[in-house]
Amino acid sequence: MIHLALWQTILAVVSGGVVGFTLGLIGGGGSILAVPLLLYVVRVHDAHVVIGTTALAVAVNAWINLIPHWRSGHVRWRPAIAFAIPGAVGAIIGSVIGKAVDGKALLFLFATLILVIAVRTLLQTRRGDRDTLAATSGRLNMGRVLGMGGATGLLSGFFGIGGGFLIVPGLIFATGMALIDAIGSSLVSVGSFGLTTAVSYAISGLVAWKVFLLYVVGGVIGGFGGSWVSTKLGHQKRILQTVFGVVLILVALYMLYDNLSSMHWL
Repeated sequence: MIHLALWQTILAVVSGGVVGFTLGLIGGGGSILAVPLLLYVVRVHDAHVVIGTTALAVAVNAWINLIPHWRSGHVRWRPAIAFAIPGAVGAIIGSVIGKAVDGKALLFLFATLILVIAVRTLLQTRRGDRDTLAATSGRLNMGRVLGMGGATGLLSGFFGIGGGFLIVPGLIFATGMALIDAIGSSLVSVGSFGLTTAVSYAISGLVAWKVFLLYVVGGVIGGFGGSWVSTKLGHQKRILQTVFGVVLILVALYMLYDNLSSMHWL
């Protein structure tokens, strides 16, 4: 039993490291991996506890990973905060809805979302590192920032994810900022959405605190490594993004298979 507990502790730290590295490297995707890692690697079986715990862990990792991006000058605070505020309101609403949904149905929907993200990641990689949405005037469109922030926060709260995969292109679309700046700025919202969602779940007793702490330890280590690699590689990350997209597809297919019993609910 002690041996098993030690092994689970190690797996939780390693899983947190993977989440933190992904967040630091591409500004999103960390929480997408956090949920299946907690379910199938760390072996936490309650879907709502998984979502509440990962939301809090991703939030803390995002705030920590924000520091090196800020020090490197890759955070534009005005649009980042404007995106985060309506998104936090949306996250509250989304988390309340998510807690009311059956666990397996929620995971099935989550797996479907992963497939969408994976396809988008692979298509973006084929187009090149610059997102096509970046072809804007470069001026801040506050209406777009507020609207996309609220919509992204709603989705983030429902699934307990940071939402970086939507925040990054959303910031590019609304402001025309460079990709590296969007990655850094997105972490403000990732942290805000995750924290808001986690508080909602914690109030309902749906956070595994020990696992959360272990995730954060691993996330700090992995996050600084990911941020360092992101700065060094700049826009030259096509191979890593392709691998990430393929991994997401495999994870999504397994989760869909594992939660097919929820189909009667859909």
